[in-house]
Amino acid sequence: MASYKSITAAEAHQLVADGNGLLVCAYDSDEKFSKFQLEGAIPLSDYQKRVSRLDKSQTIIFY
Repeated sequence: MASYKSITAAEAHQLVADGNGLLVCAYDSDEKFSKFQLEGAIPLSDYQKRVSRLDKSQTIIFY
């Protein structure tokens, strides 16, 4: 079962930088993603296409 918790921006940055986190922009439109994209993030549409192939030990970070 998945668990959820809030983390700081610094923690998210470190997880992504270390390759242990995947940053996902939760907007459902690619236009909004383009406007609010953070460095290293992928759009929700890409996440949905890849979810079944993701490393289960990797932390998924939604913003």
